[in-house]
Amino acid sequence: MTRGLGLADPERENAVLLAIIEAATSGPGVEPLAAAVARVITEATATDVCFVHVLDDTERALTLAGATPPFDAQVGQVHLPLDTGVTGWVASHRAPVVIPDDKHADPRYVAIPSLRGERYTSMLSVPMESEPAGLAGVLNVHTVARREFDDRDVRVLLAIGRLVAGALHQARMHRRLAAREEAHGRFAEQMVAAQEAERQRLARDIHDGISQRLVTLSFHLDAVRTLLGRDDAAAARADLGTACDLVLTTLDEARAAIGALRPPVLDDLGLAGALAALARGLPDVRAVLDLDEQRLPEHVEVALYRIAQEALQNVLKHARAGEVTVRLSTGGAGVRLELVDDGIGFEVAERDGSGHGLASVRERAELVGGTVRVTSRPGTGTTMTVTAPLDTSSMSEESAANT
Repeated sequence: MTRGLGLADPERENAVLLAIIEAATSGPGVEPLAAAVARVITEATATDVCFVHVLDDTERALTLAGATPPFDAQVGQVHLPLDTGVTGWVASHRAPVVIPDDKHADPRYVAIPSLRGERYTSMLSVPMESEPAGLAGVLNVHTVARREFDDRDVRVLLAIGRLVAGALHQARMHRRLAAREEAHGRFAEQMVAAQEAERQRLARDIHDGISQRLVTLSFHLDAVRTLLGRDDAAAARADLGTACDLVLTTLDEARAAIGALRPPVLDDLGLAGALAALARGLPDVRAVLDLDEQRLPEHVEVALYRIAQEALQNVLKHARAGEVTVRLSTGGAGVRLELVDDGIGFEVAERDGSGHGLASVRERAELVGGTVRVTSRPGTGTTMTVTAPLDTSSMSEESAANT
């Protein structure tokens, strides 16, 4: 039987704490920091293995962030809800636990097969927490031979835990900030890509429609001028009639292109009226409407209108539906758009949620911070549910502007 952590010498204890401080200042990464701490502790205390469990971003569970070999391969793979096992108990109660032997007799102990707890006899588990940062995780040391961990051992590991807690807190904040910046970067990329795709579509529409018809119109007007020069009135009248038809067609296409940039129906009828017009415009499909007429922020209305436009076109092209239901509701700080058809349905999993224009629908929803859920099976129709957050102050301003 071995007693203590081998830190009875104050100089030895100070050397360990300095090594921990050096590890804590080595960099912003959670896992490298946890690995360095585990290594320093086992080397300094002559324990056989050290596990560093860090509170995850939900603050409801712990994740193994650092361990000495061979358990370093399990980093990121072991997750413990708070109050589960000795480690979870220590995290919940913010108190150390010493088990000199017979861990299975302790009702708090839960075996984790990948960590091979049955090979180790004694353990000491302490919370890693500091006054400003709060709980950061739990620090565990284990030994194969039976070891008595005394009050001094507990005090030293608690001191180490306090030092590590502040550094882990900073590392977690750095990770969250990096993830947020990455998400913002993806958001910006998606927005630019969506805008560019919209510009390309409009460019194609103008080139293939308006531009081509204007070229044809110019040919007919040149022909009229030539024919008038020959006093061929009948032929001139025919070309003028064709030119007039082209002018009307081109005007319709120009209006459609303008409407693609900003649907005038939203200004005229609001989102509820615009959705009703879309649904009732589907040929041979009965529309059932349940629409909240409250005005929403402009960018949200445009996004939801475009999503409904895309979804209803899919109903028309692919669903073979006889009826479509459109529901729009606002509540709390969110808006919900639901489109339900009684068509032939499809296997969502096979298309990974990206078929039938669903990719563009998801992109539009993400641009306003929303999510899309599609449920369907062959023969059961399809339900698309779009939810998006709302800024209630913006809604108040929007409502005031429309009264």
